[in-house]
Amino acid sequence: MVGSFEQPVYPYKNRRYIVEYCGSGIRKSMNWPAIAFDWNQIRAFLATVEEGSFSAAARALGQTQPTLSRQISALEDALGITLFERGHRAMVLTEPGRALLEPVRAMAEAATRISLTASGQSSQIAGRVTLTATDSMAMHVLPPVLLKLRQLAPEIELDIIASNDVRDLTRREADISIRHARPEQGELIGRLLCQTRACLYASPDFLDRHGRPKSAADLARYDFIGFDRDERFLAALQGIGLPLTERNFKLHTASGPVMNELIRNGLGIGVLTEEFAALNPGLERVLPGLPVIEVPVWLVTHRELHTSRRIRLVFDLLAQELARPEPA
Repeated sequence: MVGSFEQPVYPYKNRRYIVEYCGSGIRKSMNWPAIAFDWNQIRAFLATVEEGSFSAAARALGQTQPTLSRQISALEDALGITLFERGHRAMVLTEPGRALLEPVRAMAEAATRISLTASGQSSQIAGRVTLTATDSMAMHVLPPVLLKLRQLAPEIELDIIASNDVRDLTRREADISIRHARPEQGELIGRLLCQTRACLYASPDFLDRHGRPKSAADLARYDFIGFDRDERFLAALQGIGLPLTERNFKLHTASGPVMNELIRNGLGIGVLTEEFAALNPGLERVLPGLPVIEVPVWLVTHRELHTSRRIRLVFDLLAQELARPEPA
């Protein structure tokens, strides 16, 4: 005996699941006409919520604001609900809009998994790979490595994101990341390439004006340049015995090259890795007897992407070229 019954499901108007049963088994099949809305419209809605405004969402999606607004209006028509309250200076979700957020986010995560799985199964070399690294590494370390990659696999297109922000690999914001923190998400895999060494540096002019410190205790009276107001930065300096507080940091920057220029122009004492300090022989190391700060360099990708022939090739070449023996 085969039968069926229909059950409405909130919040979609006229959305129904049709359930067929046969004996003790139950099979649920989708009501396809009820899910005929456009994924691009759903994406426009979610991007607007996540980015905080229509203009920011349009920029994130590479669209014009009128195009994005039309997509959201079309979605509202398709669903028969209003998603945003018009007439407010700030973006305000309606109650139905808030109710949609959880299933829409679930759709976005499912779409990301589809993209990751498909990319991971690809056996083609040709295609795009997005790589993110700090701005200093992107400027000074990656170019010769990428030249070798271009010679080895010229059909691979590379997008380089030079940023100190940690990109979300689980959301496919990048395919491969070079970062200074061990990956903690279970779906990510990483390889420790090396431990770089960071030390204190200042310009000779700065030290001539303020005097050269004789001990770590002397550093309490000096101006320092902070890295992006990150509490871990101050903790690392305190961890090697420096008696510093937030009051020592008169300038902050999230950019490695800017940090370098601020130090070079005599605005304070800063932290640079030995490799980048070597690019500026005019800088003077402060208290060379202090312990160095060890900075790990991790190469990270998504587990699903690691099976892609294209991404694996880039990953392996980066690992080969950037790995260095531990300093003696």
